[in-house]
Amino acid sequence: MAAAGGFLITVDRLILSVFVVELVTRIYAYGPRFFTGAWNLFDTVIIGIALVPATGPASVLRALRILRVLRLISVVPSLRKVIGGLMAALPGMGSVVLLMALVFYVFSVMATKLYGAVFPEWFGSIAASAYTLFQVMTLESWSMGIVRPVMEEFPSAWLFFLPFILCTAFTVLNLFIGIMVSAMQQEHEQTAEKDRQMIHTETELVLSEVRALRKEVAELRKQTSEKT
Repeated sequence: MAAAGGFLITVDRLILSVFVVELVTRIYAYGPRFFTGAWNLFDTVIIGIALVPATGPASVLRALRILRVLRLISVVPSLRKVIGGLMAALPGMGSVVLLMALVFYVFSVMATKLYGAVFPEWFGSIAASAYTLFQVMTLESWSMGIVRPVMEEFPSAWLFFLPFILCTAFTVLNLFIGIMVSAMQQEHEQTAEKDRQMIHTETELVLSEVRALRKEVAELRKQTSEKT
């Protein structure tokens, strides 16, 4: 800011002015229908946050002006498809989260009962066990950092940790990927169906105009033949 603060502030205000003019123009063009679109409301909120004064009680919200970068989501069609697929996947992801929560609870209770007395810092409570198992699930230093020290005291501990990893890292987490891929595929199919419907509508319009032209040509020929 000491070197180029004035320039940066000027550019910031210029960009914000462009956003505001563009938003007002869209509201004028679409009218009340503008506020029925989710992406339009998203743009309005982002720009409204950027207009919050830099001083006063609401100055904290001013820091949220960085969210203007998210306007790229509503401008770039490919990003909108990704976000649309993500939003469509949320219900299915909620079911997977619930399933994972149940799995974590069961294994956390078992780990607390089995290893809590010897390793209280890792498995002293259900919450501590859940956090430790989350680290194991992410495969971050799970072997040398947690499992092997536990196996020094409990040689058969691998019978607990390996099924847990198989149930979480290699099974449940892959369900997230499957749901996301399915949602993205559905989003792509919906977009393709809209494009096909648009092409079909345009084709029907062209065909109707061609039929009308053919009818007019036939009538002109008929009138010409009658005159002759």
